[in-house]
Amino acid sequence: MSGPRLAAADQGRRPVLVVDDDELFVAYTRALLEGAAYRTLTAATGEAALRIAREHAPLVVLLDIQLPELNGYEVCRILRDTLGRAVGIAFLSGTRTDPVDISSGLLVGADDYLVKSCDPSELVARVGALMRRLQAENGDEFASTRNLTSREAEILRLLSDGLNQKDIAQTLSISPKTVGIHIEHILGKLDVHSRAQAVAAAYRENLLNSSR
Repeated sequence: MSGPRLAAADQGRRPVLVVDDDELFVAYTRALLEGAAYRTLTAATGEAALRIAREHAPLVVLLDIQLPELNGYEVCRILRDTLGRAVGIAFLSGTRTDPVDISSGLLVGADDYLVKSCDPSELVARVGALMRRLQAENGDEFASTRNLTSREAEILRLLSDGLNQKDIAQTLSISPKTVGIHIEHILGKLDVHSRAQAVAAAYRENLLNSSR
């Protein structure tokens, strides 16, 4: 792939950038997203992904971890340094699916972590949820408070609403295991030891009120 490929529809909207060197998977994912009326761009290497991101400012990046040249972790760090929280990043992996892999990806700065074998409707739904959240939260100071990612901020809100780990997973269309890893990160960033303490700290510091 020598450059970005754009869908015909929705040209005026910020695109989803799919970064993977597996051409079949890219074609499959691109077809899914375009079928859901998302504008898409593609890149096969980390260097190409960064160039396209600079030129087109995607709203969401679906990023494979194992890439030629720069790997996905390196690309994620650079995107965060250059675009900050204005871009949503979801890692894709067909092999790195253990809890430690998911945790590492989220700690690098990703908002979400998708397994390549996930259901097509789940992939589209999670891209849409991330895109809507970013559009709603641009300028929202909550996600940056205590260095919480936008996904962590959303999970903390849902915890404050009384949802348990399973309910949050169903609401966000992610696995309970992934929710649990996010909650561990929230506890660490708020310097507390339980979910109840996290919610109390959020209210005490007026985090939840400022985010609604």
